[in-house]
Amino acid sequence: MRIASTQYHTTMNRALQDSSVTVGNIMQQMASGQRLLQPSDDPVSNVRISRLNRQEAALGQYRTNIAALKSRLQQNETHLDSMNKDMQEARDLLVWAADGSNTSSDVNAMASSLRSLKDALFYAVNAKDQEGRYLFSGTATATAAVTYNSAAALGARYSFTGNTVVQNVVVGNGVTQAANVSLPEMADMLNLLDRAVAVLEAPGVNVNDPVVQAEVTASLNGVDDAMNSVNSKIARLGGAQNILQTMDDNFANVSLSNKQSLIELGQLDYSEAAVNLNGYTTALQATQKAYGKISTLSLFNVL
Repeated sequence: MRIASTQYHTTMNRALQDSSVTVGNIMQQMASGQRLLQPSDDPVSNVRISRLNRQEAALGQYRTNIAALKSRLQQNETHLDSMNKDMQEARDLLVWAADGSNTSSDVNAMASSLRSLKDALFYAVNAKDQEGRYLFSGTATATAAVTYNSAAALGARYSFTGNTVVQNVVVGNGVTQAANVSLPEMADMLNLLDRAVAVLEAPGVNVNDPVVQAEVTASLNGVDDAMNSVNSKIARLGGAQNILQTMDDNFANVSLSNKQSLIELGQLDYSEAAVNLNGYTTALQATQKAYGKISTLSLFNVL
């Protein structure tokens, strides 16, 4: 079969161009370190890489949320634990004050300590984070959890001014965790302590007076209720932190596996690429040399 010179030259030029493109692609792969320069290089692997990248982005966001949430829960737990210790001290004083053998001067001194503890608890329940947001006001983080009104009647001066709305943070696919803590019970406890302090610090107070005993008992019960509530919240915070740690560890393992898969799917094997580059370059040079020689041939050379 005769092959026209024009057809021959066209075929050879196309072959040389294709070989040049192949060599250029291999050089780009080696420069970038990536096996896939465009989706058409390996559509199946490209789909898998896209899916893994999306999953990695989601895992990264989950882990960021978990880290921030763990820090916030730890901060809440620290403050609650401190409040619990102060309430335990207040409880001990109230139990002691209920002892009928105490003199008025004894309970006056106890009342002074109770007032200091009450003020400390009021300050603690209105604790703020590093950004100036109230920790225990629910989602009303710009509002104090408990406010004090000196003009109100004794036993009604402390009011819970936050809310009990739960702020949930996404920490996994379809998984959320509460990020905030509300302490409405602290206002009731502070009001009861306020009444007890007022009674116990009165000059010449008689501890065996039924009115005094009733106030001390009511305050003691209020402290117990608040302590039980706070202890329950501390336990929940601890459980939540354990769950978050487990989830973070699992996400870290999945992320490590994803990154290994991404390397296997997309990273270039330099040794293989070098062999291919050498082979294609040699073939291209040989083709160019042969094409150059053949192009100079003519029938006149053999006449």
